[in-house]
Amino acid sequence: MTDTLDPDTTTDLPIRRPHDNPYLAGNLAPVTEELTAFDLPTTGEIPADLEGRWLRNGPNPESVDDPAKHHWFLGTGMVHGVRLRGGRAEWYRNRFVLDAADRAAGLFGANTNVGGFAGTTWAMVEGGQPPVELGYELEPKGFNPFHGTLDGPFTAHPKYDPSTRELHSVNYHWPDLIDHVNYTVVGGDGRVTKNLAIPVSDMPMIHDMSLTDKYAVIYDLSVTVNLDVLTAGYAFPFKWDPDRPCRVGLLPRDGGADDIIWCDVDPCYVFHPLNAYDAADGTVVVDVCRYDAIMIDERHGPFGENLSTLDRWVIDPVARKVSETRIDDRPQEFPRHNPRYGLKQHRYGYTSEFTTGDAYNRNIHGAILKIDTETGSSSAHEFGHGRGGAEPVFVPKADGTTEDAGWILTVVYDAITDSSELQILDAEDIAGPEVASIQLPQRVPFGFHGNWVPDSSVAPS
Repeated sequence: MTDTLDPDTTTDLPIRRPHDNPYLAGNLAPVTEELTAFDLPTTGEIPADLEGRWLRNGPNPESVDDPAKHHWFLGTGMVHGVRLRGGRAEWYRNRFVLDAADRAAGLFGANTNVGGFAGTTWAMVEGGQPPVELGYELEPKGFNPFHGTLDGPFTAHPKYDPSTRELHSVNYHWPDLIDHVNYTVVGGDGRVTKNLAIPVSDMPMIHDMSLTDKYAVIYDLSVTVNLDVLTAGYAFPFKWDPDRPCRVGLLPRDGGADDIIWCDVDPCYVFHPLNAYDAADGTVVVDVCRYDAIMIDERHGPFGENLSTLDRWVIDPVARKVSETRIDDRPQEFPRHNPRYGLKQHRYGYTSEFTTGDAYNRNIHGAILKIDTETGSSSAHEFGHGRGGAEPVFVPKADGTTEDAGWILTVVYDAITDSSELQILDAEDIAGPEVASIQLPQRVPFGFHGNWVPDSSVAPS
């Protein structure tokens, strides 16, 4: 099918790569080529303190057996990267997470997140597989279960504790872990130091977790494995269960499964928390992107029925209660914060504004939002007609002294030109003009997550 204009709307935005499955259409469609480009065209000035790589991961299926039953979360991973140094965008690369032989053998490449830890670049996926190791220039090096120390699944959303240099994760695995999930800790040398089984029922989808100085926070919510979905032939068997109670657990970091403090919460689902911290009064504060319900009847992806708002949960471990308040009611996802404030009380959060409906074929992302959780005020960076910015990655300024002193890196898709660019915004003046815009040699599909990996963390090889 060729690109067309949507006859049912007044918009002038073309529908790129039309498809009956919206998660194979537009900028959700995969790209076919692995490219390398040097000295990328740039407008504005790239901050000199940015020396490292912006990396982003997402599903990029090479073929789909049954498009009618394909889910966005499936398909081998592809990492896109831009190396910045000396005020220049030195290169762009995109590479499949697995090499051609592994892909031909039918292996599934980690398609959800990518980042640097213990001197290594890791591509990650939730729900089973160990991470995949990548070289500095994104060449695949195969599965690496943390140097043979990981006995079980891992996640795409580990949380880093800068004081201990550890990664903490909560991991599920369909179909092997039927009655429990694992809480896993990886030490600063890249080797597992703890693996604790946590009993749960109904095989919940635990996409993410939170971490404070005292607790690992476990989201045991109402999306679970559904056998009817599975027998209908869908490869992604999770579904909203309106009858399943929701709860959030506080696991003392040095405790066992019997020490978890479970607290009931109203029916909902959370893919991504913004940050969490221990409050002075003994409660735990967590800001989350909260869905009233999700994956009810939609079988292709998560955003066709409901969108999330930014909410605050205050968890009382003594009363075992959760109080909920709305921070911002606009549809938004992919929350990020200043990593220097991880596990600490934060004031600011940054999210990507979301749209739905016909926008699947054009742009599911809109403005980048800056939310002040203290005042409830917000500001936005608007990218213009037909353009939207994906997950905002916060990079602290080298000489920054305030929480919002940083750069926001986000990939921007232009539905009119069908192209992508990496933009650098000033987090202190999010509504102001972009600091720099780096033209990419091909579009970057709407994927999931990425990070800034400074050369001081993972050195060039």
